Amino acid sequence: MKRLVILGAGESGVGTALLGQAKGFQVFVSDKGKIKDKYKEVLIHNKVEWEEEQHTEAKILNADVVMKSPGIPDKVAIVKALLDKGVAVISEIEFASQFTDATIVAITGSNGKTTTAMLTHHVLKQELDVGLAGNIGDSFAKQVLEHDFKNYVLEISSFQLDGCVNFKPNIAVITNIVPDHLDRYDYKFENYIASKFSITKNQTKEDYLIYDADDEVILEYIKKNTIQATLLPFSLTKTIENGAYLDQDNIIITIDNNQIIMPTKNIALEGKHNVKNAMAASTVSHLLKIRKQTIRESLENFQGVEHRLENVLKINKVQYVNDSKATNVNATYFALESMSSPTVWIVGGVDKGNDYKELFSFVNEKVKAIICLGVDNQKLLASFGDMVDVIVETQFMSEAVKIAYKIAEAGDSVLLSPACASFDLFENYEDRGRQFKDAVRNL
Repeated sequence: MKRLVILGAGESGVGTALLGQAKGFQVFVSDKGKIKDKYKEVLIHNKVEWEEEQHTEAKILNADVVMKSPGIPDKVAIVKALLDKGVAVISEIEFASQFTDATIVAITGSNGKTTTAMLTHHVLKQELDVGLAGNIGDSFAKQVLEHDFKNYVLEISSFQLDGCVNFKPNIAVITNIVPDHLDRYDYKFENYIASKFSITKNQTKEDYLIYDADDEVILEYIKKNTIQATLLPFSLTKTIENGAYLDQDNIIITIDNNQIIMPTKNIALEGKHNVKNAMAASTVSHLLKIRKQTIRESLENFQGVEHRLENVLKINKVQYVNDSKATNVNATYFALESMSSPTVWIVGGVDKGNDYKELFSFVNEKVKAIICLGVDNQKLLASFGDMVDVIVETQFMSEAVKIAYKIAEAGDSVLLSPACASFDLFENYEDRGRQFKDAVRNL
């Protein structure tokens, strides 16, 4: 009996434990922190052996295969010890994908991947049996065990890709690549780029790679490296023969001489970046033979993603916008780009080696005040201190929102778009976004 050890008892860890057990593995789950009650109950109910607040080497190093949570870096001692012994350390995506014959659409990128994944799933589910998993929703492994959908849309982070060996999606999407998480890639951008492109490493010409042809980083990589997959680029500026492009207000998608035209006028999500997300989702849908009418209607009635440029409330003619999901500079760039009124900007958190230069023009043009919400705000103060009249620091969301309320005048917007990770003051970006919304509702 093969021994499967799982490091990290979150959504992906517990899902993998259940699938592993069902497939005849001897399973052991180990978490360095405390395991949440809801996950503990599942492990106990299914008689899976587990431990918390420690990693017992004797029970881990004898594994045949190890699935580690994407949040655990490779530099951690227990992972190093496993790799030194030659034990395979893989991600949930790699483990679960070997137990399904489903058609897999895998979406990665620095920004836009959640919106693109949710939008793609929203279109496909109108006509296909399809699950949504990966970095989002219920664990992929658990869905393979309980539903085994005929199709999956997977939102996949670079950390999950790093743990993939044989994973081979039928359709891969790369939304864009900008510097992010460089702390996990020895501060080398090229390592992070290679990680994103590993999504296509096992693809053949029967498979497809959909990507943003306006992204210099992506174009450069494709030029220098051999990619086996059939390429389907999308662009807002160029005319594309095979793939998608924008012609005035229409998205034109061509695949094997089969063309469809989608008007963008009524797309539910605003902003240029969302036209790109719509292009990616429509290209996938066209590949999977979804009717044009269905694609169009789905793009028009899609509700959007929580914590991504989410309009919360208007109070005294001031619009409060929750963009807590903006955990890097490029995401905040899109947020500030889409602001059409003077903005009070709440920013800050765990800086992942950010370069704020690309935001300067927007800050000069649109931002009237900055509220720094982080444990360490030095870099923000140094970057933006001279650009705005008002810049203040706080470590409490409720206080940040109260200060914003005092500064903002009728016609202004208050934007939470942190450009940083959230782990210094919050559990995660969802917790940060919910606290923001609660604070706004309590004004």
